[in-house]
Amino acid sequence: MPQITVDHSRFLSFDREGFARGLHTAVVEIAAAKPEACKTQFRPSEVTAFGYDDPADLGHAVVHVTIGLLAGRTDETKAELTGAVLELLREHIENDGVATLHASAEIRDLDPSYRKFEE
Repeated sequence: MPQITVDHSRFLSFDREGFARGLHTAVVEIAAAKPEACKTQFRPSEVTAFGYDDPADLGHAVVHVTIGLLAGRTDETKAELTGAVLELLREHIENDGVATLHASAEIRDLDPSYRKFEE
């Protein structure tokens, strides 16, 4: 915990390492997570479809960040964290204006069945 996934259009100019460092700092400072518990997976998508536009035109780019936390954070804490995530995306994605960038973030409570192991 936290379990973080970042789904994004492959063609984005995205400083993923810098984003992950900033994101982990924000999760620790805002949501009281432990630094060593922060794990982020980036999942670039080959095709991003938007409305009826032709995906081959690359006119739209999408990035969505999902953060799974153990239950107990207030709605205010979650909103503060998603706001910080969106600011970090602005800082770490170079938008050249060719594509419209659609960025979003959400916090989810991990199910009580959540378990993990480390070896």
